[in-house]
Amino acid sequence: MISRRFLQRLGDSTSTQCGLILLLLILFCAISASFFFPGDPRDMVGSPTIWPGSDPRFPLGTDMMGRDMLSGLLYGARTSLMIGLFATVLSVVLGVIIGVIAGYFGASWVDDILMRLTEVFLTMPRLLFAIAMVMVLGPSTFSISLALGTTSWPQIARLVRGEALRVRELEFVRAATTIGLGHFRIIVRHVLPNSIAPVMVASSVLVAQVILSEASLSFLGLGDPSVVTWGGMVGSGREVLRTAWYMTALPGLAIFITVMAFMLIGNGLNDVFNPRLHKARKTSVTITGRGDANEPS
Repeated sequence: MISRRFLQRLGDSTSTQCGLILLLLILFCAISASFFFPGDPRDMVGSPTIWPGSDPRFPLGTDMMGRDMLSGLLYGARTSLMIGLFATVLSVVLGVIIGVIAGYFGASWVDDILMRLTEVFLTMPRLLFAIAMVMVLGPSTFSISLALGTTSWPQIARLVRGEALRVRELEFVRAATTIGLGHFRIIVRHVLPNSIAPVMVASSVLVAQVILSEASLSFLGLGDPSVVTWGGMVGSGREVLRTAWYMTALPGLAIFITVMAFMLIGNGLNDVFNPRLHKARKTSVTITGRGDANEPS
């Protein structure tokens, strides 16, 4: 169960509050896209290159094909969040399984094999590997999520391994080993629950990275052609960047706000799970403020 102290720390984090407000706004846009725009966002509904504010029917204007920019942004939020969350869940599952097994069997052949595998994935350029997978599987929402998920897990694996190495030396784990519990039961009941707290912080940052990677793939023309994506909107808008820069600026701003929301949540969770760091920051600010106040004028 979530403790009251945890919720209090979470509520005291300004970074987390700002990030959650932005994320809730983005979620509202994604969920309400079909309500406000029941048609296909790829349909041509007006004249090309209508600037934002020029026509009340299109508050954010239209692109060079006459498609509503606001509709595209709302549906693009749905696509980005869906890919980001699916790929992150896949990365977390793979990373946690590999990391906790490697950490529990630290300094053994199991740890060596899993860590060498992790290092292979770390040395490969993630975006290039994702591009190769999308080219083989074909550009679709599922293949993009699968490609980004299977290339992002090494960070989680290394983080969980470090925690598992620490937890396995604790007294309750040693006691469980002494009374003869099996490895699987010790990992599931004792090591794993005490090793995944930092994963929550890393996951929020990982969602932001996945959204940026998905936008890069769509910008390169490797996005799902059956859905609207922010990266695809930026890629199509670059052709008229000098005459209609808003086509690139608006989806770029949406990507920036979404990534910033997850980064703020990650920073806030880092303060919540690392109270010593939070106290150190407060102490530093207090000391700095007193020092400035005591300086002679």
